[in-house]
Amino acid sequence: MSFDPMAAAVDWFDAYRAGDIETLLEMYAEDAVVYCDCDQLAISGRQNLRGYWAIHLQEHQAAELDNLQPSEGGATISYVSGENVVQAVLDFDDAGKIRTLSCRPIRQASSIACQGVVC
Repeated sequence: MSFDPMAAAVDWFDAYRAGDIETLLEMYAEDAVVYCDCDQLAISGRQNLRGYWAIHLQEHQAAELDNLQPSEGGATISYVSGENVVQAVLDFDDAGKIRTLSCRPIRQASSIACQGVVC
């Protein structure tokens, strides 16, 4: 059975949307680094990742999927979070664990959030 980074990115997004911090943490390699432009942070280490996600799940909840594309070494996923569409680039190691995650807002979500509704 081969590793599918696109499926892993969807699993990451599902765990994020569900607020499942334990599943999220299990997806990261021991030496993983998260680069979060939303909060201007670089985080590494299991305890630091736990602290990051504990706060991030409260302050930056993920709503709906915007886009999912393969990328070199992983997948790029964009999703609505608050008033923004955020892009997350997940890079995986050979064991299928997240080696790096880089996230940043790419645009306002109003065009997505207002579909079918008068805003």
